[in-house]
Amino acid sequence: MRKFKPKASDPIGVFDSGVGGLTVAKAIHDLLPSEDLIYFGDTAHMPYGEKSPHAIKSYSERIAGFLMEQPCKLIVIACNSASVTAFKQVQQILPDKDLVINVIDPVIEHMVKEQPFKRIGLIGTKRTVSSAVYKKKFEKANPDITLKSLATPLLAPMVEEGFFNNKISRTVVHSYLSNPHLNNIEAIILACTHYPLIIDEISSYYKGKVKIINSAEIVSQAVKTYLEERHLLNPQTKPSKLRFFVSDYTESFEETAKIFFGGKIKLREKNLFNE
Repeated sequence: MRKFKPKASDPIGVFDSGVGGLTVAKAIHDLLPSEDLIYFGDTAHMPYGEKSPHAIKSYSERIAGFLMEQPCKLIVIACNSASVTAFKQVQQILPDKDLVINVIDPVIEHMVKEQPFKRIGLIGTKRTVSSAVYKKKFEKANPDITLKSLATPLLAPMVEEGFFNNKISRTVVHSYLSNPHLNNIEAIILACTHYPLIIDEISSYYKGKVKIINSAEIVSQAVKTYLEERHLLNPQTKPSKLRFFVSDYTESFEETAKIFFGGKIKLREKNLFNE
């Protein structure tokens, strides 16, 4: 890939396996409304949490390549499974390895530096939990922190199908959170970017007794810091440009995107994998 120098006017690229990364894109848009965004949802292959490492790496590299062709001044891997599995591979195909941010390291740094909790819970996909990446990073950053992780594989597909903020999602969420493994935690990390869409159900279960850590908000702050340090904040005053791509059109994705960004979004189908 050819060398290039990022410009402040270049967009930020965000990708996920589906709608989950929209929580990150929306948090970035709210914090940095002058920034242009390009979002890619790999709906043809969601959820990544059930895919093999080889497949996730292949999908992520292809999407990152597409985003760099735009070109984007920064890529955000808005998916924990892809962040766990493909972060280093994406770094290797970029002109500069610093051009990509994952959704794990900012959360670890935030919890260690900003939060006093010692007993932390975590819910995520099978891929994220089985990797033990959060556990390893916490042990390295602060061995006094005890992390209790629970795989919750039904949640991401449930959200993708539009089942959130209703009786079905509440029942499934409460069933997972009542697992004894999560007893006596002080905070819980939502280690899947789909999960902020069911944060109301999670909050109703804990009733304010457990701090809920929304990674989307933390990652958006990391993006702002990255751009500030490199003098890449977009100075434009006109409305930002938002572009949405999916690898396979789904009505549920379009409806969820409209909830986040209003009813005037234009969803484009882009097949990166059979061209």
